Amino acid sequence: MTGVKNDELHTIERVISSPDADAIGGAATYCVGCGSCAVIDPAFRIAKNADGCYRASVVGEPRDWTAAERVCPFASSVDENQLGEELFSKQSGVKYDQHLGYYLSAYAGYVAVDGWRSRGTSGGMISWLAAKMLQDGLVDAVIHAKDGPDPKNMYTIQISRTVDEIKAGAKAKYYPIELSEAIKQVREHEGRYLFIGLPCFVKAVRLLRREDPVLMKRIPYCIGLICGHLKSDFFGQAEAWESGVPLDKIARVDFRHKTPGTRASDYAIEVRRTDKDEPIVKRIAELSTANWGLGYFKYNACDYCDDVLAETADATFGDAWIPKYVSDDKGCNVIIIRNQAIQDLFDRYRNELVLHDSDAAEVYQSQSSGFRHRRQGLAERLYIHQQRGEWTPTKRIKPSLDGIPERRQRVYAMRTTLKNESFVAFREAVKAGDFAVFNKHMKPLERKYWRVSIPFKKRMMNLVRRVINRLRRIIKKL
Repeated sequence: MTGVKNDELHTIERVISSPDADAIGGAATYCVGCGSCAVIDPAFRIAKNADGCYRASVVGEPRDWTAAERVCPFASSVDENQLGEELFSKQSGVKYDQHLGYYLSAYAGYVAVDGWRSRGTSGGMISWLAAKMLQDGLVDAVIHAKDGPDPKNMYTIQISRTVDEIKAGAKAKYYPIELSEAIKQVREHEGRYLFIGLPCFVKAVRLLRREDPVLMKRIPYCIGLICGHLKSDFFGQAEAWESGVPLDKIARVDFRHKTPGTRASDYAIEVRRTDKDEPIVKRIAELSTANWGLGYFKYNACDYCDDVLAETADATFGDAWIPKYVSDDKGCNVIIIRNQAIQDLFDRYRNELVLHDSDAAEVYQSQSSGFRHRRQGLAERLYIHQQRGEWTPTKRIKPSLDGIPERRQRVYAMRTTLKNESFVAFREAVKAGDFAVFNKHMKPLERKYWRVSIPFKKRMMNLVRRVINRLRRIIKKL
């Protein structure tokens, strides 16, 4: 990139250009394509790569490599612990937890008024809070993901200035996005903005604020989304294609279409078509790519992130994947509040909400599998790279195999294989014009994964349970 030796590269150069040795073809790096570097310096360009993931590249000589490095969530030497301490630690009543970071309170609940819950992914809390902050004058506009201009850009980060515009941006989008264009608009237009995004994007915004006094003033609040991982745009294409919509007829995918009368986790997708035919609704349980634990079409950088709960956000929201809440088909949020101003707003409008007090243990339970993969699994991945003498970003989690059983190590290795091979398999399917090619490639690997990850007795019990559930659905239709 700059003609210097590899060991003299800036850290951000390594993030952008260092191929993960475990990735097929060496194409995947540690860049999440957030766009923070492009905000700080026009020499950086953000564009989708051949795998449908946004990624930074350098198209000129940067004015200051170290400035771009300071705002990159994977290159900066400032981690989530330091940012959290700066932002939240001095508040009265604040607590600290190794998984939640700094926080004031935790809840599970939903919005009980104005249809926010039915429009939202789970309990409707994120859009409701954004609207309340706008109505109460805490902010003048909201930066969040909304419907994009065309099927190649189903969702993009945009700015909403009214409650109706916020409503139009409700629901989760499992789709690649980048923030540089929206943040550039913030620089050009005065006002106070709320940013809503994934943990690494929130961290990027916090780092940008430290670098730029204008952004420090104009983006006083951030809301974080609990994150499993970010998906390539192959994910939406694959789900729609498997649902029966040809690739050239996909207009947009609603990734969280609620299905009444089922568990909250038993949701569907709705695929809208460019040919104006009726949208297709398909339960995710019927789709081969929808199992989040398999990590199909996952950004490589996500396997080198240890922030599940957006620890640098003023408040964080996600699905309450807890037995006592997940049976409610309308959805329920897990909620972490870190900023007293947000707590005050919750207290002021408590009559519009159904809230159950929660704690760090319950919040962890709701995301336990994600924490295992992003903490214990990350320690294993970092250790493997360290032993091979390969560069990786510096994380709060240290390279180690301590306390990781051999079976678990094989599970993490298989997840890396599934992630990498999913991109290969999808390209093969596109070339052949047949989605079945994808499953033919991936199913043997998936079966191997289940043999490694689930003991035989438990596999048999799961099989029996699936058969019983299928019979119940058949009987219900009769």
